[in-house]
Amino acid sequence: MTVGARRLHVSGDLRVLGDKSISHRALLLAALASGHSTVRGVLQSADIQSSAAVLRALGASLSRLAAITTIEGRGLRGLTPAAAALDCGNSGTTARLLLGILAAQPFSATLTGDASLSRRPMRRVAEPLRAMGAVIDTPQSHDGLPLTISGGALRPLNWTTPVASAQIKSAILFAGLCGGVPVTIAEPQRSRDHTERMLSSLGVDLRVAHAGAPNQVTLQPVERLPPFDTSIPGDPSSAAYIAALAAMADGGEITIRNVLLNPTRTGFITVMRRMGARIDTESQEAFGESLGDLTARSGTTLVATSIEPDEIPTLIDEIPLLACVAARADGVTTIRGAAELRVKESDRIAAIVQNLRLLGIQCEELPDGLRVTGAPGAPLRGRVQTFGDHRIAMAFATLGAVSGGQIEVDDPACVEISYPAFWRDVAHVTRG
Repeated sequence: MTVGARRLHVSGDLRVLGDKSISHRALLLAALASGHSTVRGVLQSADIQSSAAVLRALGASLSRLAAITTIEGRGLRGLTPAAAALDCGNSGTTARLLLGILAAQPFSATLTGDASLSRRPMRRVAEPLRAMGAVIDTPQSHDGLPLTISGGALRPLNWTTPVASAQIKSAILFAGLCGGVPVTIAEPQRSRDHTERMLSSLGVDLRVAHAGAPNQVTLQPVERLPPFDTSIPGDPSSAAYIAALAAMADGGEITIRNVLLNPTRTGFITVMRRMGARIDTESQEAFGESLGDLTARSGTTLVATSIEPDEIPTLIDEIPLLACVAARADGVTTIRGAAELRVKESDRIAAIVQNLRLLGIQCEELPDGLRVTGAPGAPLRGRVQTFGDHRIAMAFATLGAVSGGQIEVDDPACVEISYPAFWRDVAHVTRG
């Protein structure tokens, strides 16, 4: 698919699809609750379908993913052995959070995934779960899937993670929740806190410290998890592409409704404002989360910035997009502390650098990031390689839609992983 425009004018009022991180967690928690839960607006993407499929295989009753999805929970330790290996598809969140749940279940399970997921690191999750008492057999030749976990009675845990990772933290919290044991996790920086917020809203005793004992979370065990009825807010990572279009457009504005505005997810907005973008938000609270409307306007000159390591956890998924925005900003943008991008669906640092250079943008690859020299008025034309990575595809499609762009995306279908409506929404706000 090729995207491009001589001049870009945007307009529209839309809702992006449900947040991917919260959709995963809502289904997992509903399967562990005691009773009937309802989840409204769950993201119907390939990754969320993977979570739904493995939960069904473990005995949870889930309706087809739809505007209203119903789940009959099995309780904290009521899942049943699957008849075959659990296929997590391309979803690292499914695999890693599921390991925490399975650590406390009294049976063995084998997790598999596609070629991309099978290469992604699992040891960082397996190590704390082993320390709690789970038996995990991992491949001899690499740190990925397939692996087999045998769960059962667990021990309390006090663990310091090597990197700020919501997936490691959530896996340990799920293990403590299902195993009925206290756990404490400390992180070097604050990571996404959806699991903590959702558990707290369901009455779980969670203590969070961001001062004195930085970024520390402690969970106390509960006997049961109550069922719930919740609605999933719009995904801020999806909204970021639409907001970036507006910021780089020649004219117009876009309002995106009901977007998740959790502060551990809005680093993109902070950085874009620092670059000169006009992005306004109005927020309210629901289900322990901040959400609201986001309005992005054109008409400003974007300038380069530096993105520091302590900011990375709040915008890790938006770095490919920010690098593409930097290509249209005046000056040199530097991104550091993002080595985690090397082990995503692709080596995102290498993919960004390769594709920006192909388009004629000066870009330097760093061990833990990159440096982009902007070319605000230069024509950007070429065929980019996504490596099957949805965020690379959407970032460069967004760049291609800006004035002077003519960019072909080699695998447009890979956006189904996280944002199935991406092409439709881009067409909607750029129509005319």
